[in-house]
Amino acid sequence: MERVALNDHLREIRLFRGRVIASIVFFILLILALIARLYWLQVLQHAHFRTLSEDNRVKIFPIPPTRGLIYDRNGTVLAGNLPSYALEITREQVDDLDATLAGLAEIVDVSPADLRRFQRLRWRKRAFEGIPLRLRLSAEEVARLAVNRYRFPGVDITAGLTRHYPQGGPLGHVVGYVGRINERELERIDEANYAGTNHIGKTGVELTYEDVLHGTVGYRRAEVNAVGRLVRELDVTPPDPGRNLYLTIDHRLQHAAEESLAGRAGAVVAIDPNNGEVLAMVSNPGFDPNLFVNGISSKAYSALRDDPDRPLFNRVLRGQYPPGSTVKPFYALAGLETGTVDAKHRVFCPGYYSLPNDEDHKYRDWKKTGHGWTDVNKSVVQSCDVYYYELAVKLGIDRMHDFMDHFGFGRVTGVDISGELGGLMPSREWKRRARGQAWFPGETVITGIGQGFTLVTPLQLSAATAVLANRGVGYRPHVVSAEENPITGEIAIIDPEALPPVPRRKEANWDAALTAMFDVVNSPSGTARRIGIDAPVHIAGKTGTAQVFTVGQEEEYKENEVHEKLRDHALFMSYAPYEDPQIAVAVVVEHGGHGGSAAAPVARAVYDAFFASQGVSDGN
Repeated sequence: MERVALNDHLREIRLFRGRVIASIVFFILLILALIARLYWLQVLQHAHFRTLSEDNRVKIFPIPPTRGLIYDRNGTVLAGNLPSYALEITREQVDDLDATLAGLAEIVDVSPADLRRFQRLRWRKRAFEGIPLRLRLSAEEVARLAVNRYRFPGVDITAGLTRHYPQGGPLGHVVGYVGRINERELERIDEANYAGTNHIGKTGVELTYEDVLHGTVGYRRAEVNAVGRLVRELDVTPPDPGRNLYLTIDHRLQHAAEESLAGRAGAVVAIDPNNGEVLAMVSNPGFDPNLFVNGISSKAYSALRDDPDRPLFNRVLRGQYPPGSTVKPFYALAGLETGTVDAKHRVFCPGYYSLPNDEDHKYRDWKKTGHGWTDVNKSVVQSCDVYYYELAVKLGIDRMHDFMDHFGFGRVTGVDISGELGGLMPSREWKRRARGQAWFPGETVITGIGQGFTLVTPLQLSAATAVLANRGVGYRPHVVSAEENPITGEIAIIDPEALPPVPRRKEANWDAALTAMFDVVNSPSGTARRIGIDAPVHIAGKTGTAQVFTVGQEEEYKENEVHEKLRDHALFMSYAPYEDPQIAVAVVVEHGGHGGSAAAPVARAVYDAFFASQGVSDGN
């Protein structure tokens, strides 16, 4: 019987040696890979991982800069920073959070909104970080908490700064306000420079000059442990505070204008014709900007939003009104400068005007019996509509548009506050482009008295009046006059920007237009003669009444029978002193009726306040 070998020792040895060699090669490759990886980490990526390690050990905490202050032209604070106290809770130091919250609610008022914000932040912050429970504690609340502080471990009162507007409502639209940064604003700001900052300018000067007022963020480098707890402070880079701003606004004129409006909706703008400085800019009713700083309640915001007088609407920049008869001095000058009429040219006013080819349609004068024979001076002084119906037809809409463009009608003034609208000065080309329609002769007629498509903002009207008073020399309106470095006290003056001058053909033509405005206030037949009585200086101006709705041919406008919101707007444009213009004022009183009785007295109040501050008493 043949024997069978159960084991092949040589084969087994060869197999074992092969496996050993393969294992050795595999482990050598692993060691080489490990050495290569260590070389890449320790040598090639040394700087990168050293930085990451340092970042884990050292944290940079932002130090928000102090926001710049805003002053009026006399140094009165319009926007400041007040100490603000907040109630914070550090969770890891509190044994029973619910009991602590209940106990604190017995000492200070903690609203449901405060609790919701606290619970929301509770899950975003670490246990050793403070979470705000109440903001804007009053002095009395701080005192009560301080007395009971021993009862609440982990509860602290932290101090900071909050924006405050001491002048309140009258300057709300000019200065504007700050509010919490939203998602849309996060997309456009430099997040590094706003680290630690929760607020940003929302409207007015606060928005337009945000980059100047905000400043530059500072940093505090500190060593932390593995869970992020502060161990020790390493160094500090202090922030650069925002620059202070000085406005051209005089808060005394601002208050005088608001008070003289006596609660009526409207706007007042006063400008220095010699440099474009805006001395007063009132949109009434206004609002208290302090409501928005740390978040306005839904109830308070709804009250402002739903108010029929629209306190949040900036009438100075965005209110567009038919200018009415306030444009008559400009058209009178246009007629004289273009040679269309001369100062002695007279028109007979029977109380209405008809186009040569449409005598059935009557464009009525405000005075039913008419003004009789009327020249340039009388047409302005007594505000004869018929004179300007005829003058408009002679000038033509395109010449009217081009002449008014010199004074800024139909375009933004470029004032240094955002949100301005440009009004409208119509032309044939505009109507063809905007409406796809031809221009009709009747539209030229009503444009001559500031009706039809023509729209102006109160700021435009005041700026145009300033140019007219200054005989064609104008400056871009501006509300900021200087920036101040709060550390060095160095002040940088912002120079006025001159506008292209209005072409002048004959000084006598300007004399005629301005003399007529003087007579509006100072002659016995002037439509604003009442405000000239005992005025501190000679005032020149022009009243205006702008229709809110069209009155039919066979209908008669009766103010006492018309709903208040359908009554005419009252306007007045003016400047003073007549001999040496220092201030130009435009007033719009919504649904006020007549410019002479509603708007002109508001301007007089502004003049009284302005010249009283200069030591000029009543009486010419």
